[in-house]
Amino acid sequence: MSFDAVIIGGSYAGMAAGLQLARARRKILLIDAGQPRNRFASHSHGFLTQDGAPPAEIAAEARSQLMEYPTVEWRMGRVEAVMGAADNFLVALADGSTYQARRIILAAGVTDELPGLPGLAELWGKRVFHCPYCHGYELGKEGIGVLATSELAMHHGLMLPDWGATTLFLNDAFEPSAEQLAQLKARGTHIEYGAAACLVSQAEAGVKLVMQDGRVFPLVGLFVAPRIHLTPLIAQVGCELEESPMGCIVKTDVMQATSIPGIFACGDVARAAGSVTFAVADGAMAGLSTHRSLMFGC
Repeated sequence: MSFDAVIIGGSYAGMAAGLQLARARRKILLIDAGQPRNRFASHSHGFLTQDGAPPAEIAAEARSQLMEYPTVEWRMGRVEAVMGAADNFLVALADGSTYQARRIILAAGVTDELPGLPGLAELWGKRVFHCPYCHGYELGKEGIGVLATSELAMHHGLMLPDWGATTLFLNDAFEPSAEQLAQLKARGTHIEYGAAACLVSQAEAGVKLVMQDGRVFPLVGLFVAPRIHLTPLIAQVGCELEESPMGCIVKTDVMQATSIPGIFACGDVARAAGSVTFAVADGAMAGLSTHRSLMFGC
């Protein structure tokens, strides 16, 4: 079966890209593995008209609207390989099925590497977060923690005082320089030395960060900067990558085009910022850019 475009990833970026192509009356297929990156979060914040809505509800409504267009098809599955070239790509799924496409949009392919602190993974998206703009406001103004896994924790340590009283737990991950200590002091960020031992849920009251020396810190929430990894599919496709502070992402131009003619990328795979707003914006750009390339060439 042949399509104008196959979109790999059916979350916010992929559906936003699909909407542009659907409205241009192009025949498209969205392939989704059903594992959105923000599936651990109970609510999504910062997206106009949907502030505070559960992520699954936003996605369900978006899919419902997208599937009203007669040129759109949806397939659940995992893509294992993309072969060929512009105007004649072949997309192979894990179940052996294949689809032809003139264009490809990569809108999936990122996983988060969380710190190995016991108890942290279970609270990811609930009391442990990475984006202050997405979750900081709801925490109130007291007891916000930052767990360092590298010097990148400075970013959170300097940002979060705008949301509430902040403590940076260095966790034996790095030693701030004199200049960095002055910056943190100027922002009012408290610093705690020593390694963390575990994170314990306190239900609605937040969490307790237990240190290896026995100290216990009650917190309303904890922020970390996870390392992101691209899935094997991205390596197989072979697009040029670029290093971000969070890890490698697919390199794109301002039109979301990758280094491979006919392949576009959008959302978290092409931007080191997990945000529904950014994902939708980048997806819309990828969709209209794909349409332009179908009209005028890659």
